[in-house]
Amino acid sequence: MSSFEQVKNLFEDSEVTTEVVRKSIHMLIALVPPLAAINVNATLAILAGGVLFYTWTEAMRLHGRRIAVISFITTTAARTRDRNHMVLGPITLGIGAMLALLLYPQPAAAMGIYALAFGDGLASLIGKLFGKVVLPYTGGKTIIGSSTCFLSVMLVGLGILPTFGGAVIVGLSATILEMFPTKDMDNIILPTGVGLVTWLLMA
Repeated sequence: MSSFEQVKNLFEDSEVTTEVVRKSIHMLIALVPPLAAINVNATLAILAGGVLFYTWTEAMRLHGRRIAVISFITTTAARTRDRNHMVLGPITLGIGAMLALLLYPQPAAAMGIYALAFGDGLASLIGKLFGKVVLPYTGGKTIIGSSTCFLSVMLVGLGILPTFGGAVIVGLSATILEMFPTKDMDNIILPTGVGLVTWLLMA
C-alpha cells in the first residue's frame, strides 16, 4: 500500500476526522496572544463570554435543544468518550488561556498559550494520524506525538525566549506536562505550567 493510500485510509477513519476537526478548532486559541497585545482586558472579556455562551449551548444541546451551527460543530468534534455528555474541551481551553493572561506577564502568557495551541494541538493530531509506539502510563500518548509537542513548542520558544537553552527547557516542560493523562484538564495545566516555566526563565 502506498503512503498516499495509507493517509487516505486514515482520513476515512471517523475518529481521525473527529480529531482533525477538534484540533483545528483547538489551534485557533493561538489568536489570543495577538489580540491580548492590542487589549488584554477586551481579550479576557471575549474569552469569558465565549466560555459562558458555549456552556449555555451545551446545556441546551444536552436537553435536546440544538443551537444551530454551534451544536453541529460540537457534535462533529466530540470524541467517543464525550458522546451524550457535556464536551468540556472548549471550556477548559478558554479557561486555560484566561489563566495564562491573568497569572503571567508577556511574553510568558503568550508562550503558555502557544504551547497549548501548537504543542498540545499538533501532538494529538500527529499522534492520532501516525503514532505507532505508545508511551506507558500516558493514557495513549505516542512517541511521535510527544516529539511533535517538543519540537513545535521549542520552535515557538526560539522566537520568544532569548536563548536556545531556554527554548529547549520550555519545549521539554510542555512535553512532560502534555504526557500526563489528564484528558481535557491539560488545556489548563499546559498553558499555566509552561507560562510559569517561561516566567521563571525570564525573571
